[in-house]
Amino acid sequence: MNVLNFAQAFFSDSAHWHGYDGIPTRFVEHVQYSLEALLVAAAIGLPVGLLTGHYGRGGNALALVATAGRALPSFGLLVLMFIWLGLGMLPVMIPLVVLAVPPILVTTYEAIRSVDPSPVDAARGMGMSEARVLLQVEVPVALPLILSGLRTAAIQIVSTATIAAYVSFGGLGRYIIDGLYQRNYEKVIGGATLVAGLALVTLAVFWAAARLTVSPGVRRSG
Repeated sequence: MNVLNFAQAFFSDSAHWHGYDGIPTRFVEHVQYSLEALLVAAAIGLPVGLLTGHYGRGGNALALVATAGRALPSFGLLVLMFIWLGLGMLPVMIPLVVLAVPPILVTTYEAIRSVDPSPVDAARGMGMSEARVLLQVEVPVALPLILSGLRTAAIQIVSTATIAAYVSFGGLGRYIIDGLYQRNYEKVIGGATLVAGLALVTLAVFWAAARLTVSPGVRRSG
């Protein structure tokens, strides 16, 4: 059987659409893990990236942090956290957050630094506070790049959240791990197809978010 036949056999089996191991349940679990990790990573990366980009300090330190974060193997970190912290969501969240923070952090910093200084200087000349300059002048212009960093982080999380299945959690990775263990390649291909599909849905969500939040003038200039 080829890949398409395996995928067709998986999705046409009604047993895969019901119960605790059904596609809807595993899909919701995967989305939950991914959203939680993205929110935590954004809560860490966005404020630091915005402030360092606004004041123009810490760029070298951010580059080092990003390099270190990208160099850490997610699966190895998961196993280490599982041994250290035991069974729970925290050992799963830590590798996903560590993976997602660098693109958010660095892209947000670069986005703010790339804003044309002329309107920023004009805003300061009008007496606007630094917080208002950042939030009302710099962020709206930098928003497309900031969203691109969040999009990259989200795709990485969705793709890597399959590791939760290695420590007995759910998500779409359950099909891949169980399928490999059982030598059931229908499950493996089906799980991989679902993860790829969710990644494409994530891209579409961020495209729609950019259309809704970025002003037409900024989109045209970009």
